[in-house]
Amino acid sequence: QVQLVESGGGLVQPGGSLRLSCAASGIIFSIYSMGWYRQAPGKQRELVASITTSGSTNYTDSTKGRFTISRDNAKNTVYLQMNSLKPEDTAVYYCNRKNRPLLIATGKAYWGQGTQVTVSS
Repeated sequence: QVQLVESGGGLVQPGGSLRLSCAASGIIFSIYSMGWYRQAPGKQRELVASITTSGSTNYTDSTKGRFTISRDNAKNTVYLQMNSLKPEDTAVYYCNRKNRPLLIATGKAYWGQGTQVTVSS
């Protein structure tokens, strides 16, 4: 069954950097465009970066120039390098298929546990 395991979050000061990883299993990872999403307290989950199967990337205006998404199909892993972090980047970060979450056998959307990123001095 599908499994996405996010890691790499933590507490960082404004201006700092973190690198998130998401290891996928139970899927043919290489055929999916993947994305990193985040959900801040009281807000909806939003897609902040995505990467296609060919490696083309896309970012929101708030993350462009600071975040870099990449993937390693041999390791079934997608990464998010986050630089120049701001307090407003504080959220739980998730990876999933771009725009449409992966589904489990019951037809429900699957989300991993996410990884908490806290930007604070």
